[in-house]
Amino acid sequence: MAAPPARQPDGTPTRPVRVLQFDLARPLPPIPALDPATGRRHGRALALVRLHDRPLGLIEMDLGEHGLCAVEVARAVWAALGPAIASHLRADDLPPVDGLTPAGLDGGGAAPGCLAERERVLASGPFVSVVVATRDRPAALDACLRSLLAMDYPAYEVVVVDNAPATNGTRDLLARSYAGEPRLRYAPEERPGLSWARNRGIREARGEVIAFTDDDVLVDRHWLAGLAAGFAAAPDVAGVTGLVLPLELETPAQVWFEQFGGFGKGFARRVFDTGEHRPRDPLFPYAAGHFGSGNNMAFRAATLRALGGFDPALGAGALVGGEDLDLFYRLITAGYRLVYEPAALVHHAHRREYDALRRQLSDGGVAGFLTKALLDDPRRAFDLALRLPRGLAYSLSPRSAKNARKRPDYPAELTAAERRGMLRAPLAYLRSRRRARQLARRFGPLDVRPAPAAAAEETSHGRVPRAAG
Repeated sequence: MAAPPARQPDGTPTRPVRVLQFDLARPLPPIPALDPATGRRHGRALALVRLHDRPLGLIEMDLGEHGLCAVEVARAVWAALGPAIASHLRADDLPPVDGLTPAGLDGGGAAPGCLAERERVLASGPFVSVVVATRDRPAALDACLRSLLAMDYPAYEVVVVDNAPATNGTRDLLARSYAGEPRLRYAPEERPGLSWARNRGIREARGEVIAFTDDDVLVDRHWLAGLAAGFAAAPDVAGVTGLVLPLELETPAQVWFEQFGGFGKGFARRVFDTGEHRPRDPLFPYAAGHFGSGNNMAFRAATLRALGGFDPALGAGALVGGEDLDLFYRLITAGYRLVYEPAALVHHAHRREYDALRRQLSDGGVAGFLTKALLDDPRRAFDLALRLPRGLAYSLSPRSAKNARKRPDYPAELTAAERRGMLRAPLAYLRSRRRARQLARRFGPLDVRPAPAAAAEETSHGRVPRAAG
């Protein structure tokens, strides 16, 4: 199906948005409208602004015909993020500033407190197993693995789960480009579906913490340090999610996904539980999308296994999405604590094609996991019924926080696809659960308890396990 034309409110075609990032601890760059790396002209820029590597916020700027000079960039950043800059400087015990110049903020030679905190995290952080599920996308996987292996973190492994592949592309990539890499392991999983693949990764993982990302993601070099900081942010943290930003916004489909809401959850650390950190949200804990996204999450291995891992009837490859939402919900309602930590940053390659975006938005993930929640505990029916009117208003009202970012060019067909997915999700989940049982009978059940080889491995901090597979 062809995409509708992407146009701005004045009728002119929507230009791609240039995505970039810079750190205020260094001189600020000018932003030309013509990207010298790609030769493409952009009408707007979306910039991630950092200070001492820590994400402060996003700023969207109109580039006009010729772009912005460094003075104009500094003025726009200060206007949008002045309070966030001041707050960061106070937390670091650095002198306050009353503006921003193209020279940036050098701190006068003082050591930022946030960098000392990161060093403490790196010195005591847990051994982490990173699970990446993939299926016949070696080019995307290669880029993802290169970013994972470039991280600044002392002790981790990467488990690549090859999910019901139709080709040998993944295995060949690892043999060709990563032979002998001690941090990388290969694990095939014949049961098709993202949740099956992630459960295989849980079984194979050797780490105290198991982190998950996807093969269409590039991780920041401080990603694992950010996740470790999330686990240290409060007592008894069982899970941490992080910030997901777009890798590019070059096609209308990518721009529309950000208008839909994207994956980003903001730049403030938040702690969630059903006690002292219970949010003042009338949809808590059912609006599980507020907790984070499945392409940037980590859990204590023992907690994850106690919860049974992911539901194979949910997620990509099943008939309905929402496997990450279901796990967040089960973790919170079981009494565990979850932290959203924006310092744990990744960049996601949004779908470039319109049809792929339309299918993504119709996966019915929220309704699917809520159907599962009701089947698991029918006593929730009354509570859910009380929240239903507010939930529908949040999902459907054009004035709700969920829909407020949609611009006039956002296709009505995408909204209709999302609503169709919500309506079909309950029946789709029942069918998907039946199919998951059939796969379990055909291939055998998949136990998320550690495999014998993984259980026998020493995973103390500082030890990198040998390569396997």
